[in-house]
Amino acid sequence: MTIQRCLTALILIFGLGAPALAQSEPEFRGEYSDWRVFTRSTDDGLVCYTLSRPRDSTPLAHTHGNVYFLVSTWQSGSVEEQPNLLVGYDLRPISPPQIRVGSSRFDMFVDGQEAFLDNLRDEPSLGRGMRRGSTMRVTGTTSDGIATAYEFSLSGITAALQRVSSLCG
Repeated sequence: MTIQRCLTALILIFGLGAPALAQSEPEFRGEYSDWRVFTRSTDDGLVCYTLSRPRDSTPLAHTHGNVYFLVSTWQSGSVEEQPNLLVGYDLRPISPPQIRVGSSRFDMFVDGQEAFLDNLRDEPSLGRGMRRGSTMRVTGTTSDGIATAYEFSLSGITAALQRVSSLCG
């Protein structure tokens, strides 16, 4: 994954999500195995996040677009290690994505092409599982009813989250 593709995707993520905020271009802050760290300045302070692309996407015949899993922390303290799935298509709200790390499962809710944890109290458990695990699987359904699945490597997530915390913690 090129840095330019990451930056383009993140401009869309943070640009569409908060149009009223003055925002700078994302700044690449480091690569930690399969995870990359970025920061972005907003009127509310610095937003720090790490992201990764899946190493496997199914079905192969489906056009997935750009798919990322992000974990964000805001310098303001309003968000800390918030996980987020971003895909290149509309997700089906009645069949929201589910995350699996090891034997733990976490339900998500859908907002267009994004998904967030359904229960905020699950964020610490997911974070611990990601730090301890080697892979994370996320399943979902397109708005057209196509079942999708993504496998993300968790190699480097601990170092990436430490960097995010040092920048925005």
